[in-house]
Amino acid sequence: MRYNAALMSDKSVLLVVGGGIAAYKSLELVRELSRRRISSRCILTRAGQEFVTQLSVATLTGEKCYTEIFDSDDEVTMGHIQLSRSADLIVVCPATADLLSKAAMGLANDLASTAFLASDKPILFVPAMNVRMWENPATQRNVEQLKRDGKFVLHPDKGEMACGEFGYGRLPEVTIICNEIERFFESKAATDLTGKHAIVTAGPTIEPLDPVRFISNRSSGRQGYAIASALSNLGAKVTLISGPVELPVPLGVECHKVETAIQMSEAVHNSLPAEIFVGVAAVADWRPANCADTKVKVKGKSQVDFSITFLENPDILQSVAKLTANRPELVIGFAAETNDVVEHAREKLFRKGCDWIVANDVAGDAMGGLENEVTIVSKEGTKSWPRLNKNEVAARMARQITDHLKSRTDAK
Repeated sequence: MRYNAALMSDKSVLLVVGGGIAAYKSLELVRELSRRRISSRCILTRAGQEFVTQLSVATLTGEKCYTEIFDSDDEVTMGHIQLSRSADLIVVCPATADLLSKAAMGLANDLASTAFLASDKPILFVPAMNVRMWENPATQRNVEQLKRDGKFVLHPDKGEMACGEFGYGRLPEVTIICNEIERFFESKAATDLTGKHAIVTAGPTIEPLDPVRFISNRSSGRQGYAIASALSNLGAKVTLISGPVELPVPLGVECHKVETAIQMSEAVHNSLPAEIFVGVAAVADWRPANCADTKVKVKGKSQVDFSITFLENPDILQSVAKLTANRPELVIGFAAETNDVVEHAREKLFRKGCDWIVANDVAGDAMGGLENEVTIVSKEGTKSWPRLNKNEVAARMARQITDHLKSRTDAK
């Protein structure tokens, strides 16, 4: 990611450090923020003090480290209120299960939780905890409540825990956290797509055969998530409709998780109206006519004595492109092909009735890899881009979408 030093130089973060083994990474976070010219002050919770010291934090931030709400010197000037509103963004890292719970329920029994309630600034929670704690229904309810309240919550990474267990709950890498903070500031500064609503679909759909088997594809969701993030960075309100993938939801993006093509179609149409629709998802063309309630048994490994009847799934791209009311100004589809890529894309463009088709050759590793090579096919012609990182593809596409909408506005 390229650092925008001019934009970041006047930005500040209030860092809340919770109690957990990942707390030591908050010191790395302060240093990396400083390197990117983002200043920080810190609230160190009582539990956080078990892992890092006030002196360490104060030395790295160059500011006083705040710990107690009942501090006579600070509270003479209503310190907890001023502190909570002095920064551009509050970052809670690590966000423990306890801090998530307090914030979701509106408790205010220490300096950190009081700052959450008193602040008029956006808050980013970066969870880190044991996998069982993260997966606990109570924690998930708290996360969903925070999102409904307009807070941002990064999804933890998967990996081995300090306790020896494995799963989701690891703190994301410091560079990833800083990148998300930068994206947040960039999205607030960007105005190119302000006031525009974009709907993006991403990932695969899965069509169940029985409770344990399903039909799907190799889509990773990376390109769709990158496009959602890029559009959000330019100021758009973005609704991401995602099939089952293991990717963190970009900051500032509203995400609806679905599984089947029918669920994705319903979510897309329920999210309209929008000015922009980008159908990146690899939607299954067909689904089994019947999904068994119990696991289908086969009477022998050498003889398969059952057949599957399929029904055609709804064509989401075509249904959006051919709307007579609430049709987006720009409808973009993707064509993942293994041969005759541009020819198939051009045929799909006219058959579906959309404005652009983004054609990409998936004969290699595009569906699971980090790079993509695309050609944009429209009624005006074709435009091919070199092989790029999927984030670069997304950034270029967001800029081209912006230019297209601006040209339409100027022409009116």
